[in-house]
Amino acid sequence: MSEEVPVADDELAAAIEENPEAVAEFVRRLDGVNDLLDVLALGESALTDDMVRELSGTTATLAESADEIATDETVGLAGAVGDNGEELQDALESLVELQRTGTLDELIELAEVLSLGTAALDDEMVRSLAATGGSLGELAQTAADDDARDGIETLLEGVGEAEREAPEQVGPVGLVRAVRDPDVQYGLGYLLSLAAALGRAQSADAGERGRRR
Repeated sequence: MSEEVPVADDELAAAIEENPEAVAEFVRRLDGVNDLLDVLALGESALTDDMVRELSGTTATLAESADEIATDETVGLAGAVGDNGEELQDALESLVELQRTGTLDELIELAEVLSLGTAALDDEMVRSLAATGGSLGELAQTAADDDARDGIETLLEGVGEAEREAPEQVGPVGLVRAVRDPDVQYGLGYLLSLAAALGRAQSADAGERGRRR
């Protein structure tokens, strides 16, 4: 590194003569800097040892707090809040409204009652509920079958049409006359087919119950 060559007095004087305004501005700024340094020095000298220790302790506490806050969990939570700010705001407003109206306390009490009821269930009750749930699931699965759904729709349509027509009292002669109607004949055939299917299902259920025993 080349050594700096000191500026000669005559060169300095010439520079001042060429730029008097710049030199004056520099001096004014230098005075301001000196005043600021004096104020800082005065404040520093006014600090007692206890004040210095307290300030350093406060700084350390703030640093430790920042370290504890800046964990992976809090950073992840902050990110989640940022990504779902509007939804969280709506949820908090709803929660505040529930608290204000007293509904939140009622919901908590209801949850406690449900929890108590669940804890009070013995094994036999749990098995019974599970069996009931399984039966309902099987019933729902059967009802979802295409043929079963079509049959239920047919029956419902027939019931609705029958309700729209005023029923008539029918005697033996009227019954014989009605049997000649093709629609009645088709309906009777459907009912006979349904009766046969019910009989087969009932027989299969009875056999299954007998094997379980």
